[in-house]
Amino acid sequence: MKNKDHILNVWTNKEEVAAETYNDYPQSATNNAKKALKWRDEHGRDEVKGGTKVGWTRANQLANREKISRETIGRMAAFKRHEKNSKVDPKFKATPWKDKGYVAWLLWGGTSGVNWAIKKKESIDNKK
Repeated sequence: MKNKDHILNVWTNKEEVAAETYNDYPQSATNNAKKALKWRDEHGRDEVKGGTKVGWTRANQLANREKISRETIGRMAAFKRHEKNSKVDPKFKATPWKDKGYVAWLLWGGTSGVNWAIKKKESIDNKK
């Protein structure tokens, strides 16, 4: 019975955290997402090939200043592993929208968005 109570408490805490949402990410994260969305609109997906469906969804959320959950913030923080794409590859200097990695990086808010997510996730988790 004791284990069952623990599972219910964990689930209850998870529900409470999931209900909290945040949109205090930096404006620069919004601007990064908007840049990639603008490139897609101007050049089409035939030229702007970077990013997954989830990445484009994230960019729309950031561009629209939507509130995002702790779970989404955690995914943004995990995108740090792609930081090598934070700069445009020199061969794409004139056409940065063709650099798939750079486009993906911008979709997730770029450096400012990812760094915000890391700090925000830590802050949320420390409140538990």
